[in-house]
Amino acid sequence: MTHFRTAESVSPKHPDKLCDQISDAILDAYLANDPDARVAVETVGGHGKIFITGEVSNSSHPKIEPIVRRIAGDIELNIHLAKQSSEIASGVDAGGAGDQGIMVGYACNDTPQKLPLEVVLARDLNQTLFKRWPHDGKTQVTLLGNEIHSIVASFQHAPHDELKQAVKEWARIQNYVSPCFVKHRNTNPTLHINPAGDWQQGGFDADAGLTGRKLVVDNYGPRIPIGGGCFSGKDPSKVDRSAAYMARKIALDYLARFQAREVYIYLAYAIGYDQPIEASAVVDGVEKQVEGYDLSPRGIIAALHLQRPMYEQTARYGHFGHPGFAWESSSS
Repeated sequence: MTHFRTAESVSPKHPDKLCDQISDAILDAYLANDPDARVAVETVGGHGKIFITGEVSNSSHPKIEPIVRRIAGDIELNIHLAKQSSEIASGVDAGGAGDQGIMVGYACNDTPQKLPLEVVLARDLNQTLFKRWPHDGKTQVTLLGNEIHSIVASFQHAPHDELKQAVKEWARIQNYVSPCFVKHRNTNPTLHINPAGDWQQGGFDADAGLTGRKLVVDNYGPRIPIGGGCFSGKDPSKVDRSAAYMARKIALDYLARFQAREVYIYLAYAIGYDQPIEASAVVDGVEKQVEGYDLSPRGIIAALHLQRPMYEQTARYGHFGHPGFAWESSSS
C-alpha cells in the first residue's frame, strides 16, 4: 500500500524562527566567554516589540541588545533574566540532568542526510526559494510513495507567477539531479503557490513568534515522534538539547552498525540523576538496549563538544541532517 507523507519547512525570517535564532545567539554569547554558563533564554516577539526572559548563571555579561537588533532589526526590547534556581543548580552541579524529559533520536537510509525524504525535500525547497526571496516563507511537500504529489509554497515579496516558476523548476531538477537519489519523481505535482494571495507584510510585522514553537520542523517531521522539549536557548546541561543530539548520533551509529533501514533511539531522564532511566533502540522494528555510551549529561557534553558557541546556526533549518556537527557523524 502506498502512503501519503507530508512535511513542512519555514524560512529563517519566520517569526518563530527569528525567536529561536535570538535565543540561541544569546546562548552563544554567554558560552563564548564562559563555557560553563547555565542559560535558559526564551524570546517572544511581534509588532515591533521583543521580550527576553529566562534564567542565566554565568561569569560573563554580554551585551544582548546588539544581538537582538542584528537578527530582528529596530525593535523595542525588554529583557528580564534571573539567576538559575539554586535547587535546580544543585542537581546539575552534581552532574545530574537539569530536568526530566524524553528525547527521541532517528536515522534512516532514505536520503544522504539520513532523514525522511519529505523533510529533506521541504527543507531543500525552502532553502532554494529563500536564496531568491530572503524573507518570511513556508514550504510544504506531500509525497505519495516516493513521488511528489503536491507542493505548497508561500513567500513574502514573491510574485505568484515568479514563485510558481521557481517551484516548478525546483521540482524538475529534483527529478533529474535529486539530492535524495530518488528516481521516477513526479514532475507535474499539484501546486499551491501563495494560496492566500501575494503578501508583502511578514515576519514580526505580520505575526508574533515564540522560541520552541517549531519543534517538529526542528526534529524529523511529523512522521517521527518527538519528546517535546525545545532546543533553542538552552545550554547543553539541559538534556532536552544535549540528549536529543546524542540520541541522533546513536541512531546514526546503529544505522551503520546494523546496516539497518531505520533506527529510533529513546532516552529518558529524571531531574538530578546522571544516568538515563531509559536508553532503548528500535532497529528495523527490533528493540535493543543502548550500550557502550556515556549517557550522563557530562559525558554527552564532552563527547559532542557542546560547550562551544555554535547554536545560532542550528536554529535556522532544523537541528539534524547538516554536516559539521559532532552528532551528525557516525562512529560505526
